Amino acid sequence: MLHKIGLGLIALCFAATSSTAAASEWPLLPTASDQDWALPSTVVIIDVGHGGIDGGATSGDTLEKDINLAVARKLYVMLRSQGISAVMNRTGDYALSEDNRWHISRSRHRKDLSHRRQLTEEIESELLVSLHVNWSKKSSQHGPIVLHQNRGESALLAFCIQDALNRQQKTSFLPREGKPYYLLKRVQQPTVIVEMGFISSSTDRAMLTDPRRQEEIAAAIASGIRQYKWIVR
Repeated sequence: MLHKIGLGLIALCFAATSSTAAASEWPLLPTASDQDWALPSTVVIIDVGHGGIDGGATSGDTLEKDINLAVARKLYVMLRSQGISAVMNRTGDYALSEDNRWHISRSRHRKDLSHRRQLTEEIESELLVSLHVNWSKKSSQHGPIVLHQNRGESALLAFCIQDALNRQQKTSFLPREGKPYYLLKRVQQPTVIVEMGFISSSTDRAMLTDPRRQEEIAAAIASGIRQYKWIVR
């Protein structure tokens, strides 16, 4: 059903995703030791995938966790400058599982995921955008893929962000329902997982590690969020 309405939703998400001018220096973000970053309410929680001991997908010395954080920092600044309040659940290279003292599990992965979900219950928010990088055995596999919940608002958010990323990367992919993913099943707010590109693709990897291209990716995601908010307002 979601695929049938895909083209209609994409038509609504028509905003161009032209990048903003590159900034020579980004404002400093709160560190893990700061207590003021966890705002009582916000519009967007930026879920920065992986971190610390968990590097995520890799290609040589290139780690997914570093790409996720770099783009998240840029997205955070863009959203705030556009009047959309946002918080990041990871502002440095550390594992969120290390902060989880309440989940009784030997699995670092489960503690990491449950901590990310718990933050969505402690911080009043409208939506969650989880940033990740894809990997495939096929080096020809490339492009952005946005995964969504089995809910209308999540699907709409995914279509808006997917359309903006398609414009930015000159692709034509449709978002997909991410059935097995923990955050998509457990978080109550409209949530999407944004796979920004394939670290296993040399073309995508060059884009994902270039600060200027990272800014383009962040601008596209911000554009998709703005379009979603315009539609549902």
